[in-house]
Amino acid sequence: WDNADFSKGVGTTFYQEFSTLNTAKPPFVRDVEAKVRRYLRSSYSAAWTLKITWEKAPVYSAWTDTQKTVTYQAILTTDGFRSYILMLYQDGGMQWDYSRLTSTNVLIGYT
Repeated sequence: WDNADFSKGVGTTFYQEFSTLNTAKPPFVRDVEAKVRRYLRSSYSAAWTLKITWEKAPVYSAWTDTQKTVTYQAILTTDGFRSYILMLYQDGGMQWDYSRLTSTNVLIGYT
């Protein structure tokens, strides 16, 4: 995500926090819980979830091309003991031309 460039006014970043320790869980949080349960085959009940969305983000550096954009999300969630992150990309994955970056050892995800 460090290669997104919003300096030309193209694209938006926004977030939504869900604190669900002692409240009813909205459908979004229930969906996140279901994904964690399905992928890890374990029980999981979220106490807190954060959804971050990068919408129509142009690749760095935006001065070369603001037409090719991508939308992606990071969902951080915890039950207070275990924490998870879901990385969600638009259909087709990241569409940036990595060959135009200064470094071509590109990694999608986190380390």
